[in-house]
Amino acid sequence: MKAIGWDEAIDRHLNRQAVERGLGPNSREAYGHDLREFQTFCRKAGAEPATIEPQTLTGYLEGLANRGLSPASQRRHLASIRGLLRDLVEREILARDPSVNLKLRPHPRPLPRTMSCADITMLLEAIDKSTLRGLRDRAMIELAYGSGLRVSELVGLKLHQMNLAAGLIVVLGKGNKERVTPIGNAAKRALREYLHERNRPVEGKPAARAARPDAAVFLSRLGRAMTRQAFFKSLKAYASSDPRLEWISPHTLRHCFATHLLEGGADLRAVQEMLGHSDISTTQIYTHLSKSHLRKVHRTFHPRATIAKAARRSPDPNCRNAETRLN
Repeated sequence: MKAIGWDEAIDRHLNRQAVERGLGPNSREAYGHDLREFQTFCRKAGAEPATIEPQTLTGYLEGLANRGLSPASQRRHLASIRGLLRDLVEREILARDPSVNLKLRPHPRPLPRTMSCADITMLLEAIDKSTLRGLRDRAMIELAYGSGLRVSELVGLKLHQMNLAAGLIVVLGKGNKERVTPIGNAAKRALREYLHERNRPVEGKPAARAARPDAAVFLSRLGRAMTRQAFFKSLKAYASSDPRLEWISPHTLRHCFATHLLEGGADLRAVQEMLGHSDISTTQIYTHLSKSHLRKVHRTFHPRATIAKAARRSPDPNCRNAETRLN
């Protein structure tokens, strides 16, 4: 077996993932953070990449649990480590994968929290549209909710990726995968208003950024591309007026996009395509529907529910008797 240090092993693994899987900067940073934590634990335990044992992994996972990390976070750490271990085995640094027989207890996947359409409207109405910043933030929220973009896709959007006339945008998603997503009328209107105001000449000088197709769509007050952190802070500020919405994040808008489409009767495969999910099982998490919506669907489409509904409207005593039996 070859000797290799932790820093070299992790750097090689991340570089390989970037090349073979198209791992983006954000994903690479997340994997790297998990692996550096594991590296620190192994160094304290005296374990090198070539000497990792199953006991090393179980000890690390027990430490994560003792720190209060959720089962989902523990699984994420384990997935990062398993990728590194497979890489070490392929490079013949490890004789065998010590994580093969390691299993975590199953846990129910939490359903994503979403907002109602009224909450979305309230959020948009909290924005001051008389300022350039307000127009920008409204366009960002409309686009995130109207097209289901991830926050990294939203802040990284370039002018050449949009075709407002056709109502389409080309999104560069995870792993540098491209997908074409429609833009709704509300988002198109908000984008046009923001871009018109953003590109107005200042002090008699034309806005040079407007002529560059590779320029970012959403700019900060300093003229730089918006960051994920800046959008998060803006969104939280608009939601602060309602204590019920203090939990929301930019990803909530993506949850709402998918959930409201499915509740409106959209096809699951179409939603999968618009979200950019490679596996439909990821999209199926959004098939959770509110109880009120389920009752509405049942009353509308189930034949016996329709009979009961007709009985309430009918003066026919036979129908009323049928309703009593159904209840």
